[in-house]
Amino acid sequence: MKKLLVFALFALGSVAYAEEAAATGALFNTYTKAVFYFLAVALAAYGGTAAQSRAASVALEGIARNPSAADKIMTPMILGLALMESLVIFTLISVFLI
Repeated sequence: MKKLLVFALFALGSVAYAEEAAATGALFNTYTKAVFYFLAVALAAYGGTAAQSRAASVALEGIARNPSAADKIMTPMILGLALMESLVIFTLISVFLI
């Protein structure tokens, strides 16, 4: 239900400015760019958090099965989580640059 509400909000937001875009003849005006940038950040945040939660879950499951391997599992997991988070940060920065 929440996903449907968010989708409807995006759809109605772009329709609200469709008349202005039709009058000026511009397909991508400031408002539609803002909606698409917000959508890009939302998708990047969702993908990043989903990947991070899955990576942490698998790493902790491996540590639970073999506690002596905690040192060998923890460092690559932290490195992977940092790289996943950097992709979300790059997306956020690109929104402000464009």
